[in-house]
Amino acid sequence: MIGRLNHIAIAVPDIEFASNQYRKLLGAKVTLPVDEIEHGVTVAFIELPNTKVELITPFGKNSPIARFLDKYPSGGIHHVCYEVEDIIAARDKLLSKGATFLGNGNPKIGAHGKPILFLHPKDFQGTLIEIEQS
Repeated sequence: MIGRLNHIAIAVPDIEFASNQYRKLLGAKVTLPVDEIEHGVTVAFIELPNTKVELITPFGKNSPIARFLDKYPSGGIHHVCYEVEDIIAARDKLLSKGATFLGNGNPKIGAHGKPILFLHPKDFQGTLIEIEQS
């Protein structure tokens, strides 16, 4: 059902500092930060030959990333994103097997302009899983 790894998301307290660290220390190509208002985050992507790393920082007071950084002030891995061919078919199959989605189970448009859903970490050994339609 799942396809390739789309990205690993790292929550960071300062996206400019983190972006510069990846650029200067590792020589990475990092996109400019973009505010994703609906999701309460600002994102920048580190572009790699085989995948991406998403740097995420809070945008607004109700950001889920703000709550994450309250627990882990230095930041850390927030979620892993896998691609699926058909997000509705994947959702329905996962629901039939007992998986739990965050929110109402209806896809939202993510930072790549494609439908996404998040699976509850309790179903995946504490790892928040994002699925994105490819």
